[in-house]
Amino acid sequence: MRNSTKIQREARPRGRPRGFITSEVLERVRDVFLAKGFAAASLDELCAAAGLNRPSLYAAFGDKEQLYISTLRHMGQKSVEAMDAILSGPEPIEQRLGRLYKGAIDIYTKPPNRPGCIIVGTATVESPSHPEIGVAANQILASFEKAFERGFINSDLKPSPSPIERASMAGAIMYATGIRARLGVPAAELRAFTRSMIPVICR
Repeated sequence: MRNSTKIQREARPRGRPRGFITSEVLERVRDVFLAKGFAAASLDELCAAAGLNRPSLYAAFGDKEQLYISTLRHMGQKSVEAMDAILSGPEPIEQRLGRLYKGAIDIYTKPPNRPGCIIVGTATVESPSHPEIGVAANQILASFEKAFERGFINSDLKPSPSPIERASMAGAIMYATGIRARLGVPAAELRAFTRSMIPVICR
């Protein structure tokens, strides 16, 4: 069996295998969704970014909404893995949070487009008319807060507020930072904002 990251067609083992890696396709179409949002991203733009024609794109991912949700979930999983790597470190939790927020801001303000966060920046717009997008986005945000919670459990902070409560605050700061970055707030201002909030979260 081929590596699970590659698209497979096990029902037709004699057919020519599809020569692309799913994660790479999702990261390429992510840039289109980040720049345009879900509704304004055209299938032609998505196919061009993916390097696939429409039949291949549909066969691999389903319709445009499912492609978008797959992209959200892929980016959410990568983000949680990165968060866990930072928040499980040996430094005091304040330093770990500082590193995490700095890394997020670097991504959110990356030139030339200052994309912000794909979840809070694009999924929130579509959720009222696309409930499945709202469900996926809420699940991803919950996984972010679970990662924060694990970090707070792995700290010497006092038990109140609880790790769950601190995680909610930490997540809210991250989401606000993603929104403000997409609106054009400079990186230096965002860093100052997160630095000022870490003592509040860790009080």
